[in-house]
Amino acid sequence: MERTAHMPVAAQDKSRHPCFRPEASRTWARIHLPVAPRCNVQCNFCDRKFSCVSENRPGVSASVLSPSEAASLVDRVLAEGTPLSVVGIAGPGDAFANPEAALETLRLVRAAHPELLLCLSTNGLELLEWIDEIDEIGVTHVTMTVNAIDPETASRIYSRVRTDGRTWRGLDAGRILVERQAAALAELSRRPFLVKVNTVVVPGVNDDQIGEIARRAAELGADLHNCMPMIPVAGTPFAGIREPDPRRIGELRALAGRHLPQMNHCSRCRADACGLLGEGGNGCS
Repeated sequence: MERTAHMPVAAQDKSRHPCFRPEASRTWARIHLPVAPRCNVQCNFCDRKFSCVSENRPGVSASVLSPSEAASLVDRVLAEGTPLSVVGIAGPGDAFANPEAALETLRLVRAAHPELLLCLSTNGLELLEWIDEIDEIGVTHVTMTVNAIDPETASRIYSRVRTDGRTWRGLDAGRILVERQAAALAELSRRPFLVKVNTVVVPGVNDDQIGEIARRAAELGADLHNCMPMIPVAGTPFAGIREPDPRRIGELRALAGRHLPQMNHCSRCRADACGLLGEGGNGCS
């Protein structure tokens, strides 16, 4: 798709994304705009919180912003001198379960700050429906969370999947999700996106499949892989599963690294993270 003149994405330095390039993380900051509260899947390790200031993990934010509030926050962060290179939407839910708010936010930021990189995180369930729009807007980076590549494992990780006006459970939910994720990754690779695949490592559930997930992601065109240790969250079905230790994560990254470069500097950011990676991250709002 031909880009319009006011979206000079090709001229941008995509190496400035601190999550995709470890060297960039030392000098360039990112901001996550929490404009997407709804989610279309329910992970068995996730409890989304929209008024949380005490937990540092994905799926939580101190508030949910409107697109105009989010765009104004970017203006303020830049005015304060933050070395911002990328604006992302990473929840607290899924961007494409909230497509109107997510896309409006991206358009506002792109119009005001064409020099910034734009990034989206998603589970991929509904991405194909909106891929033309994010391509046209000029999104440069997409992160997709892929925790399984077979329906049986997916059915253990996700208690439900919501799409096409229906709620799916069990193997049907797992099949729909893994099929749509594969199709979305393949289409992303045919377009000018840089694509990272996140995999939440759940001991005893998917940790024996991390290498295969990376291999399949590479076949579908992903550029980078990130093995993220699951954070046990009270009240969730996986609350009793212990977080994998650093040694185990290192072993899995070595296996996955045979197929894709590995992100080794992930901070498991909140949905309202702001600043340099590793420096707190409770947001700028």
